[in-house]
Parts: sequence; C-alpha cells; structure tokens
Amino acid sequence: MVFFFNSNKMFFLFILFFSTLISISSNSWFGCWIGLEINLLSFIPLISNSNNLLSNEASLKYFFTQSIASINFLFIILIKMIFMKNFEMNNFISIMMNSSMFMKMGSTPFHFWFPNIIEGLSWFNSFILMTWQKITPMIILSYYLNKNFIIIIILLNIMIGAIGGLNQTSLRKLMAFSSINNLGWMLSSIMISENLWMLYFSLYSFMISIMCFMFYMLNMYFINQLFINNINFFIKINLLINFLSLGGLPPFFGFFPKWIIINFLINNKNIFITFIFIMMSLIMLFFYIRINYSAFMFNYLKMKWIKIFIKNNYFLMINFFSFISMLGMTLSTFFFFS
Repeated sequence: MVFFFNSNKMFFLFILFFSTLISISSNSWFGCWIGLEINLLSFIPLISNSNNLLSNEASLKYFFTQSIASINFLFIILIKMIFMKNFEMNNFISIMMNSSMFMKMGSTPFHFWFPNIIEGLSWFNSFILMTWQKITPMIILSYYLNKNFIIIIILLNIMIGAIGGLNQTSLRKLMAFSSINNLGWMLSSIMISENLWMLYFSLYSFMISIMCFMFYMLNMYFINQLFINNINFFIKINLLINFLSLGGLPPFFGFFPKWIIINFLINNKNIFITFIFIMMSLIMLFFYIRINYSAFMFNYLKMKWIKIFIKNNYFLMINFFSFISMLGMTLSTFFFFS
C-alpha cells in the first residue's frame, strides 16, 4: 500500500475525500460543480505514475472525459439560470444534467472510457474509481431526476454490464463491467429512496473492497493467473464465496440489498424491469462461476519460481471478510425482520 507511505499521495487522497463532501453539502449548483472539479484535479495525481505508461494514458483519458462532463454540467447550470421560469425547457435541462452525471460515473451510454481506464490503474485506484468516485454524481443526480430517462439508462446499464463482462480475460475489466451492472441497481435504489441507496452502496463497496484487496494481495490481473497450483485452497474458496456474494446469490451477503430492491420493484408493479434485473444477474453469476470453476478444475504445472506469500494478518482478514459474506444472509434476515 504505497499510499500510506507517500505524503503527496495522502494529501491528494484527503483532498479527494473533502471535495466529495464539498459537492454533497453545497446549496448551489456552482458549489457542486466546484467540488467535482477539485475531485477531478485531486484524482489525476493519484492515478498517474511516471514508471507506468498505461497509468499515464489512463490519467489523460480520465481528464478528457471528466472535463467534457464538467463543461456540459456548467453549460446546463447557465441555461437553467437563463430559462429559470420556462417550464418547457425543464425536461431538456434535466436530461442533459443527468447525462453529464452519467458520464462522470461511467454509466451507459457513456461507459466506453470506464473499462479502458480501469485497465491502466492499480487495484487501490480501481477501488476508488468504482466506489468513492460515484458518490458525488449519484447525490447530484438525486436532486434533479428525470424518471423516464433514468429507467432507460438503468436497463442499459444492467444489460451492457452483464453482456460486456462475458468475453473478458482481464480481472480489472471484468470488475469494471460488474461495476456498470451494479450501477443499474444503484440507480434503481436511488429512485426508491436515498437510504436504500446508502445501504446498497455501502454493501457494494464492502464487497468490491474485499475483491480488490484479494487481487492486490495475490498480485493478480488476469483470469489465467487464478489457475496456478501454488494458490492456497482456502484462498480459492474465499474467492468463490466473494464472487458469488458479488453476483448476488441468495445465501450470501450480496443478495440482501438486491432482494430489497426487487421487493420494492414488485410492490410498485414494475414486473418487466424486475425480470430484466433477474435475467442479467444470472448472466453475471454465469461468468463469475465460470472463473471459479476454471480456478478449481484447471491446475497449471507447479512453477517453482512463482511463490505467493501472504502475511498471516492479511490472510486472517480475508478469512474474516469471507466469513461475513457467508453469514450475510442470516444477519440480513434478522435485520430485515427486526
């Protein structure tokens, strides 16, 4: 964890956190925009690395896409101020404002930058991009929702997230498409209530943090690295548990927030959306299980020069997180009925 021993990185990390707080606590659109800009300018030094060309390319791509979204957002704020009393413009303004926020967080149909940029990042930076960087756009989105537009975007997110991950060999791209799919669930939760969004987001962040931490510990970036025979069997079991939890399989922790959202959707008679959600979740589970099945069933030759050392306290932490994922359904059932 280079971040905690580098004062410059720590400084930018703190600014990144505070910029989000500036945006979500602001009482004007300009305040939100300023928070987003500070957020952008503090994240770029975190992801750029002079020794790695891929991360430099990722930081440049990230800067361009976020700048376009910010310019669009600022332009819409000015239009909103000019046409304050013109109600005919409201629909157009809300769609444009929502679009700039979708571009900020890598939602469809503006998602093309997202997997490419994650491919050039470390696991810690990928974790920040998949979780923390979605908070500000989500909160701003909840201020000015266009319901019909967002329902279309939700369905696109769910479908592209599931189908896009099918032919990926890179674990980072796979997690990126998983993030796009979960974004659809998050958008539907924010349409229901902000408290439900906070619950879903916190549990999703917890699951993503476990996955990123495990891949960081094992130094793995591609699926075929999981087939090496040297990996401890318990680590493979932990990977299986956490992948299934992320996919939302019932006995695990990840099912609980999805269960609540499906409950709300069925109560509101949104049967078609629920059907799409469930079918796409099956596709997600298919490629998660395919990875685990391959990791368990295929073993490459035991190569002596590949050694995987994990400190005992990290291994205990991974076991503890996996234990929480397994007990999740029991805990969530008590929580649901209490």
